[in-house]
Amino acid sequence: MNADDPPASPAPPAPPARLDDRTGTGRHGQPTGALPDPLASAVGLLACPVCGEAGLTATSRRSRVGGLSCPAGHHWDANRQGVVNLLTGAGTRFTPDTPDMVAARDRFLGAGHYEPIAAAVATAVLDAFDALDARPGPAAVLDAGAGTGYYLDAVLTALAASGGSMPGAETDGVGSTEPGTGPGAARHRGPAAVATDLSPVALRRLTRAVPAALPLVWDTWRRLPLRDAAVDVVLAVFAPRNLPEFARVLTDGGVLVLVTPQPGHLDRLRRLTGMLAVDPDKEARVRDAVRGHFTVVAERDVDVPLRLGLDEAADAAFMGPAGHHLGAEELTARLSGVTPPVDVDARVTVHTLRPWSAD
Repeated sequence: MNADDPPASPAPPAPPARLDDRTGTGRHGQPTGALPDPLASAVGLLACPVCGEAGLTATSRRSRVGGLSCPAGHHWDANRQGVVNLLTGAGTRFTPDTPDMVAARDRFLGAGHYEPIAAAVATAVLDAFDALDARPGPAAVLDAGAGTGYYLDAVLTALAASGGSMPGAETDGVGSTEPGTGPGAARHRGPAAVATDLSPVALRRLTRAVPAALPLVWDTWRRLPLRDAAVDVVLAVFAPRNLPEFARVLTDGGVLVLVTPQPGHLDRLRRLTGMLAVDPDKEARVRDAVRGHFTVVAERDVDVPLRLGLDEAADAAFMGPAGHHLGAEELTARLSGVTPPVDVDARVTVHTLRPWSAD
């Protein structure tokens, strides 16, 4: 990886979403009301995944998005939690994580085992913007492959604590217990956030962890449903890396933060359960893939020693790709002869990159 990063410029604030009707019923018959500012700003980042038009409108239901429409008339309803499935009628050849896999991930991450990785991701974002003369901090964030929102929550919380927020955004409000407007949302009032994932189940959990984010069911390998230069930060943590699309949706001064497993990541657990090993050439492949799209700002290796009970070890295996091939009961059976605790190391690299420029 090479070269100096390009000069940075702050992103213009996203236009707010236009609501069909702020006080009555939207044109699709849904009850509406004013969206919280972060969600309205997030809608303003979008482009229609069918025709590419910007200027999407949103209905509101109980302070969540009730549906999205584009100027050409394409429309998607949200579920009760505000998750919008943009793949309706389009489909994907990839398989989303199952409810049991999502539950395993939620338990494992909720226990704090990967907290040092989340902290490193948040630090990478903060450091990248602290290095710039231009302030304020990032105005918009995309988490591609967000899952349950664990890493997005860490980034938005760190940005709010550092004062890195969208101009005019409130950072200290509390009060309403409506979804998306209570204390959990207040600590995230700042950057607009869009979270995409293939799993509607994971995104339903994300709405509780990060109520200020706009959750969209989407396939990262397709053209992302955002306008050009829409966001200042893209996160891809243990997730697919559509680098041309990440470069398209990032501002010139924006930041991509990738997290990739190193060889040896959860190595003992892999040997015990039959999980696939990390490709020893993975880092070289990442370096080759980013060439022509991004330049490197920083890389940080994070090594987290873990002492796990048998149930936690099973969750660590089942929550990842192994969960698509091995059932929870089979993984538990493979660990049944192991004397706890299970000592393993999580080993990852946090990459910070900026869009490449020929200048």
